Amino acid sequence: MSHPVCVYIGEALAKYSFGEDHPFGPQRHAAFVDEFHRQGLNEQVDLCVPVVGSEQLLTLFHTPEYLIRVKGMSATGVGYLDGGDTPAFLGVYEIAMGVVGTTLDAVSQVMLKKYKRAFIPIAGLHHARRNSAAGFCVFNDCGVAIEFLRSEYGINKVAYVDIDAHHGDGVFYSFDDDPDLCFVDMHEDGRYLYPGTGAIEETGRGTAQGTKLNIPMPMGANDELFLKVWEKAEAFIRKADPEFILFQCGADSINGDPITHMQYSEKAHAHAASRLCQLADEYCDGRVVAMGGGGYNLENLARGWTAVVRSFVEHGL
Repeated sequence: MSHPVCVYIGEALAKYSFGEDHPFGPQRHAAFVDEFHRQGLNEQVDLCVPVVGSEQLLTLFHTPEYLIRVKGMSATGVGYLDGGDTPAFLGVYEIAMGVVGTTLDAVSQVMLKKYKRAFIPIAGLHHARRNSAAGFCVFNDCGVAIEFLRSEYGINKVAYVDIDAHHGDGVFYSFDDDPDLCFVDMHEDGRYLYPGTGAIEETGRGTAQGTKLNIPMPMGANDELFLKVWEKAEAFIRKADPEFILFQCGADSINGDPITHMQYSEKAHAHAASRLCQLADEYCDGRVVAMGGGGYNLENLARGWTAVVRSFVEHGL
């Protein structure tokens, strides 16, 4: 390790796309990489290559029946994996598996103390459920990572923090009865935006009640409101005393995204990343893995994600 932060870039991640006319298009990876190099961040981190996952690892979260379905549609490249947002394409099974494999490799690199922080731009696919695709997400690498931390490393108390404009419903409902998963999600109010979930009253089920914090933000929420609400989120994370932090830093909450209505700047993402690094240093030996998540304005995602990486670098020691 020459730096305490690693960033994953490579064609295997760039291939996770649904075509030129789809919001989740092929230029998202390139937009980040161009800005990442323009700012010279490539010289301040270690670069890591994407890693192919395995079916065995996918089954830590997803049902075998769902994997069979995706594999079959991947072979034909025809149809939709969900109700109409997530089209199948030839090889989608293997390409989506690469996103999961890369996130799990990042988790392992951090757990093995090769790095303190890691960032994966094309990751954080938080809508997929255990048995279905949803919202541009084929496999839920966030959910697999939570299960992987437990099965591989015995890490039970995980904090999942999500500032994507869309509610991380695939993570929330898969772990809403899990008292060891601290879930914090600041998202655009579901009355106005897909997937329509994440009400403030949703705090977990059964023994997990009170371990989940959903914060619906109003349309037009800006940095000032974000910083004010973040204090509540941070206090909630502290109370959970996590052993590992997963950060979904979707850039579709930045002003000017074509499919959301938020007005953050990249300063919100930088602040969240900075504070999570400090929390990680206090509670979990510095361990943070960030996943790019959504973002459909290329300039916004480039600025938002590089702001996260820069904060990681600044808090790398």
